[in-house]
Amino acid sequence: MAAPALKHWRATLERVEKFVSPRYFADCNLRGRLLGDTCPLAALSSFLTPDRLPYPEAVRQHFRPAQVGDSFGPTWWTCWFRVELTIPEAWVGQEVHLLWESDGEGLVWRDGQPVQGLTKEGEKTSYILTDKLEEGDPRSLTLYVEVACNGLLGAGKESMIAAPDPEKMFQVSRAELAVFYRDVHSLLVDLELLLGIAKGLGEDNQRSFQALYTANQMVNVCDPAQPETFPVAQALASRFFGQRGGESQHTIHAVGHCHIDTAWLWPFKETVRKCARSWTTAVQLMEQNPDFVFACSQAQQLEWVKSHYPGLHARLQEFACRGQFVPVGGTWVEMDGNLPSGEAMVRQFLQGQNFFLQEFGKMCSEFWLPDTFGYSAQLPQIMRGCGITRFLSQKLSWSLVNSFPHHTFFWEGLDGSRVLAHFPPGDSYGMQGNVEEVLKTMVKNRDKGRTNHSAFLFGFGDGGGGPTQTMVDRLKRLHNTDGLPRVQLSSPGRLFTALEGDSGQLCTWVGELFLELHQGTYTTHAQIKKGNRECERILHDVELLSSLALARGAQFLYPAAQLQDLWRLLLLNQFHDVVTGSCIQLVAEEAMCHYEDIRSRGNTLLSAAAAALCMGEPGPEGLLIVNTLPWERTEVLALPRSGGAHSLGIMPSPGDSAQHGLCSCSCPHLTAARAAPAACIRGARASREGGCRTSPTKTDGSVTLDNGIIRVRLDPTGCLTSLVLVASGREAIAEGAVGNQFVLFDDVPLYWDAWDVMDYHLETRKPVLGQAGTLAVGAEGGMRGSAWFLLQISPNSRLSQEVVLDVGCPYVRFHTEVHWHEAHKFLKVEFPARVRSPQATYEVQFGHLQRPTHHNTSWDWARFEVWAHRWMDLSEHGFGLALLNDCKYGASVRGSVLSLSLLRAPKAPDASADMGRHEFTYALMPHKGSLQDAGVIRAAYSLNFPLLALPAPGPAPAAAWSAFSLSSPAVVLETVKQAESSPQGRTLVLRLYEAHGSHVDCWLRTSLPVQEAVLCDLLERRDPAGHLPFRDARLKLTFSPFQVQSLLLVLGPARTETLPLGL
Repeated sequence: MAAPALKHWRATLERVEKFVSPRYFADCNLRGRLLGDTCPLAALSSFLTPDRLPYPEAVRQHFRPAQVGDSFGPTWWTCWFRVELTIPEAWVGQEVHLLWESDGEGLVWRDGQPVQGLTKEGEKTSYILTDKLEEGDPRSLTLYVEVACNGLLGAGKESMIAAPDPEKMFQVSRAELAVFYRDVHSLLVDLELLLGIAKGLGEDNQRSFQALYTANQMVNVCDPAQPETFPVAQALASRFFGQRGGESQHTIHAVGHCHIDTAWLWPFKETVRKCARSWTTAVQLMEQNPDFVFACSQAQQLEWVKSHYPGLHARLQEFACRGQFVPVGGTWVEMDGNLPSGEAMVRQFLQGQNFFLQEFGKMCSEFWLPDTFGYSAQLPQIMRGCGITRFLSQKLSWSLVNSFPHHTFFWEGLDGSRVLAHFPPGDSYGMQGNVEEVLKTMVKNRDKGRTNHSAFLFGFGDGGGGPTQTMVDRLKRLHNTDGLPRVQLSSPGRLFTALEGDSGQLCTWVGELFLELHQGTYTTHAQIKKGNRECERILHDVELLSSLALARGAQFLYPAAQLQDLWRLLLLNQFHDVVTGSCIQLVAEEAMCHYEDIRSRGNTLLSAAAAALCMGEPGPEGLLIVNTLPWERTEVLALPRSGGAHSLGIMPSPGDSAQHGLCSCSCPHLTAARAAPAACIRGARASREGGCRTSPTKTDGSVTLDNGIIRVRLDPTGCLTSLVLVASGREAIAEGAVGNQFVLFDDVPLYWDAWDVMDYHLETRKPVLGQAGTLAVGAEGGMRGSAWFLLQISPNSRLSQEVVLDVGCPYVRFHTEVHWHEAHKFLKVEFPARVRSPQATYEVQFGHLQRPTHHNTSWDWARFEVWAHRWMDLSEHGFGLALLNDCKYGASVRGSVLSLSLLRAPKAPDASADMGRHEFTYALMPHKGSLQDAGVIRAAYSLNFPLLALPAPGPAPAAAWSAFSLSSPAVVLETVKQAESSPQGRTLVLRLYEAHGSHVDCWLRTSLPVQEAVLCDLLERRDPAGHLPFRDARLKLTFSPFQVQSLLLVLGPARTETLPLGL
């Protein structure tokens, strides 16, 4: 035996590295012995198509001879390969693989079923034909390999996020059979882990030296050319890994995962195939490793697999029954956490949880959203309302400025709801099972001492692929090894159960989880965001009118199936790389088609509901004027008249001070007529409206609009020089400043073009100066006054705007059209306010929150660009200024300047993003007192939900019919729909929320034939203790600040005869 020698750390380390290297000394090291004999394929042929064909159709096509080295493409095409092979007789008893290396993403088909993905980037370059060739096994096989002409992360030209290269070509670089030596693979895993431990623990750690010395000894005893030496080396490794850690070791819960973006750098249809490629591989691993658990989110992806790969779906159901395949998340897709409305977020869970229950027998208990660009403060309440108390994410680790202080904590939402939140301390959802990641998970945990458990999500993600057998092998070796945390192949349920057991010392984070990065996603692809807001409104209106038609007539069939289809389209577009605009052009175009589909089909459903509400009686055509909001309001409408022109009509709501309503109008056009609030029907007749009028006046090139509530003065270039609240004479525009000031910024982020706007863009502010004399009077006097102007933004971009003030309206509207052709520019509009406050208020889902207007701390400064929904407000005691919008989300208030983000011009991953024509409206509302008392919330709703004028057959009803009214202005009736599970279809769901931030009692009055009223959760499950007494056509609800409540109204039979419309 050789005498022990002093060991040089670096030399010893490199010796072991070279022994397992695929690059150095492969002719004599262990890595070079991983494969034995090889054999060429018997035959290889291919078929190229621009379409994504189903297997039965593809295999019937004409295949032409092919060979290794052939090119195929271009991008987004598909090449099918027929692989004919014969296994040599001499390989009996051996493990035999098909080695396949090609560009693109491959899927192996065997006996008509998908069996495994093949992707170089996902370390899946071989398919196991047999783990041991037996005497009676067939020697000849025919397989098919379906190769998509795109990489794991799309086909970006020169960089990952660049626009796809449409002419990119792909190549097969390897296609052959080989003997695979499993014992060599096992030794390689051991040696790689020992190297990882030596490096990870460092030269001053005793266990590190033990790992390095063990690896060195293994190299000494292992002769790659003599397999009989392998067991001795294996015994050395087993002895090392068998040395156990202490009971106090941190426990890592390793869960297989494959995050697949539903669309991003590839189109939706490619995601369908990514799911098949990834999940067939996961099925293989579940078969081979009974203790391996695979967590899978997004019901939409599972629905696609059910439709396109029913055999695979059945296998997933089988493994779900075994507890190895675990659906997580509870949502239809992993949606953006900022931009969708509150109701849309509810529907994500409603559609997702119902799908998981139907297909896998249970709902999810954890919300799984690892990769989105921020998290609304209302998510905890929405989660709990959908039966979820656990939350997993990791994206806050991307924050550029501040490090989030926790990995395990309680997250408390806007209403006080709390959920247990966990962010994997390794700051990734795509771990690969190596020692460095395991140590990072333990060392970086920011809640040491409070909890001793962490998640470890492993598998190739983003583009799919998922875990590999090598990853599983690594994690099994590290199960309980001295010097490292304990590693368990675990499940999300076991992880959170362990965390709950340690929860007594956890901290609580209150409010939104704001990502200090990707703030450009609030603005990028403005047309997508406009489509999102419009379609949310359309589906709201269709459900309301359909519910009223259902309540009023026994013959009306509620369009439940059609609405589910439309909602699922909208929810699909709310995926976190679609509604945010951080996707390629192909995806953006598909999203716009989805919105057009929702608009078209939604308007058809609206017309059907309107016809049912008018009972379809013969008579002259009229208009059904619909107010879909739960309060009285007056608006000026442009109504159709003969010859294709329009006439203005003023629509004041009759009846209760807060009610939904509809009214019918028998006149094809009106000068003045009465309408009604939503869920109220009544006839209307033309009548002249006296009293207040608005008349624009022009002096020295300036224009003044005054409706007796506010007075607006525009300078000759269209800038706002004065905005006065008439009753008090209070000026809203800062002294010496102008509002409606368009400003242009340079917008060049560090890397993530469509995603990021950096703080330094603020240093490049350039006001867009108008030309005097372009301001002109538009509508003159009467019910509407307006002025319009043109503005040249740059040599390539221009803007036109009509500034509109209606009779009785508390805000001035800015109807804007922009022709935008820029590169890396950011357009905003600013309003310097004569208001001072350290915080501004922004609308979020089902409520609002405050954010600082100063930059005292790095946390404040990092919010230089924030998101809001329909309004933001800056108020001091007694007075404030609100900025409303109909389709924008990016915003900021710095000091006293309110700024609305309008358009960006990124060039990656979509070089055409935002180019072209845009239309949008924003509005400015000065107000006395608080925003709540002044009606800012209602005003923003009114801007986004204008009165509808729907063509209606039949004579106009002569009296009003009110379905609902609320006694408190603090409560909003957000949604009226048919219940998902509704016997005879006669159960409605009402969703209400407290919007002011107050405790309040509210009476809900309804004229519907209610037999029973009961509270339910957001999934429409009855609350056993939620029965509500219903007397005198009303019931009482009690709200806490920003609380969302849902209730079921069971209706009695509808009358079949004509109903009197009067109340």
